Amino acid sequence: MYGLHIADVIVLFVYLIGITIIGAWAAKLVKNMRDFFMPRRFGKTMLITHAFGTGTHADQAVGVASKTFTNGLSGIWYQWLWLFCTPFYWLIAPVMRRFRAITVSDVFNLRYDRSVGILFALVGAFQLTFNIGIMLKGSGAVIAACFGSQVSPDFIILGMTLLFMIYGIAGGLSAAIITDFFQGILTVVFSFALVPFVMRAVGGMEGLRQTITDPRMFSLVAPGDIGLFYIIVISLNALVGIVTQPHTMGNCAAGRTEYDGRFGWTVGNFVKRICTMAWCITGLAALAYLGKDIDPDHAYGIMARDFFPRILPGLLGVFLASLLASLMSSCDSFMIASSALFTENVYKPLMPAKSEKHYVFVGRIMTFMVVICGVICAYKIKNVVDGLEIFWKLAPMMGIAFWLGLFWRRATVAGAWAATLGAFGAWWLTTQPFFCSIVSTLPGKMTVEKAGVLSMSLPWQMVFYLSIGVLLGVIVSLFTKPVPEEKLERFYELVRTPVMKGEPAPETPCLIPEGIQVPPKRLIFNKFGLEILVPSRMSIIGFILSWILVFLMLAGFYAITR
Repeated sequence: MYGLHIADVIVLFVYLIGITIIGAWAAKLVKNMRDFFMPRRFGKTMLITHAFGTGTHADQAVGVASKTFTNGLSGIWYQWLWLFCTPFYWLIAPVMRRFRAITVSDVFNLRYDRSVGILFALVGAFQLTFNIGIMLKGSGAVIAACFGSQVSPDFIILGMTLLFMIYGIAGGLSAAIITDFFQGILTVVFSFALVPFVMRAVGGMEGLRQTITDPRMFSLVAPGDIGLFYIIVISLNALVGIVTQPHTMGNCAAGRTEYDGRFGWTVGNFVKRICTMAWCITGLAALAYLGKDIDPDHAYGIMARDFFPRILPGLLGVFLASLLASLMSSCDSFMIASSALFTENVYKPLMPAKSEKHYVFVGRIMTFMVVICGVICAYKIKNVVDGLEIFWKLAPMMGIAFWLGLFWRRATVAGAWAATLGAFGAWWLTTQPFFCSIVSTLPGKMTVEKAGVLSMSLPWQMVFYLSIGVLLGVIVSLFTKPVPEEKLERFYELVRTPVMKGEPAPETPCLIPEGIQVPPKRLIFNKFGLEILVPSRMSIIGFILSWILVFLMLAGFYAITR
């Protein structure tokens, strides 16, 4: 059957039917809008697999393997750009939980006003819709390669979309988290399954060095394309944007307690960083094994098709099931987060006083629409690497307003709009030929030429729009009306008030339940309107341990690839 053994077909069939039944069963847990969009009932184990499953998908493996195929080991930074951000997850997660919100848009409503909340709802929904498109594009490429290109990637994209929509629309975020438990395990299998076989085939690292003679292909910091400056800038860009990726709220706040959220989000993402090493090594081995005359996006799938059937019938089916798991575990969370943004922050204010059943129905309709738009994006994206680079630039556009509002009391509504629109405008400017021509005359290598077209380099694009966004946000805030003091006080009270065990969820987002005492302010610094809290002992210890783990990963990967 299209190059698959009967055992592969059986494995795929059992997986697809099983995961759909489990996800549809989760629909029984949905009694109201909060159950659909933000259930707060899960512990550390479920949140680890949810954070890992939501943040890990086949397009990332394709992107890392593809970039490694063309650039060498430095291609790992196409996902390790978040490596240096991961310790900050330990600090961010409890803050997101303390907002007691359903969506990140609720936070913008409270800190600024509803207009900024709606702006984020629109930007965030587009961000996730585009990301769904990238995932479908990457997964379609791998699966098409596994079938020996006997099946159209377009047909594969439609089939995958139908499957995760069935249980996602029915069961909401609960279905996503429950299925992520199983799919997260399969994704780890998918990440490491190929490594021992392909490395044996190419003679290990020694064999790779004999076949690939360019020493730059074995450097984690490659001169030119992916250098130290590149890594620093994309890591900063990732940290700015991680808080305004809409699904971050679900990763941090769907737990029973603050600790469940911070432990699940941080540990789940460290597991992903380990899997990234396997994707990178597989991409380099593919270059040695296949040569350069293939589409880099197809390298991962071709290696799977060539190796697994020779090892054991059914292994290719397990690989395909694992790959589908990595896709479905992310797409279901993304479509629910996008639907929540529209339903909670755009539709509900326009159509108040409707029943919970009505809002859940609207949420399900919007879930369907988000996925349809994601499929359209999948057909429009040129390749996975280009799609990832666009997504990296979308995420921080409202992150600037978030961080300004979190630490600076003087940030205003007009400042938030100026920071966001200014960053978008600066990004657009960096894509214009006349601007690139001007920049090319300045000191430093800020532009690159590809196929005869001059464009601004990725890190310098990021420096430009982040700088313009922050500058405009600060200047406009200083000359516009401040946010009312009582509104600010409510926001900062939420930030410093821990979520108590067994605390009931408020009927209205961003409210501290009655009986919960607000602790007094303990600030590190409070000059010039800045408000930076003293971190707790647990925050400091976890932050330090996370950094130790980061450096152990870097040292370990360096040692392995020597």
